[in-house]
Amino acid sequence: MIDFDNGEVFKLKPDDDYAEKVQGLLLDDEEVLGAYKSMRDGIVFTNKRLIAVNVQGITGRKKAFTSLPYRTIVAFAVETAGTLDLDCELELSYSSLGNVKFEFKGAVPIDAIAKSIAIHSLH
Repeated sequence: MIDFDNGEVFKLKPDDDYAEKVQGLLLDDEEVLGAYKSMRDGIVFTNKRLIAVNVQGITGRKKAFTSLPYRTIVAFAVETAGTLDLDCELELSYSSLGNVKFEFKGAVPIDAIAKSIAIHSLH
């Protein structure tokens, strides 16, 4: 399991190519909505869940995947970018896992991400 308490793990930038890392895990009716990466680690939003990827080892061939289904989210919060603080944040609360927080750098459609999570978690 990825250590989500480590704030340095997920400072993310958009990277559509990062979605390739989770292609083998996707269900037949699952589609990628967005992909973001930090130095090596990243997250991929699908229409059913968020998949966190922890790239391990010197070569990066070993990866740990954590699947966080939207249906198990009990609450979530977003913080939009400001004038001086250009970062935005997403915090998800899971009943069994606790809080998971992601910080995004650059131009990220945080409103669209929040809307997608709401659509898929509030059924």
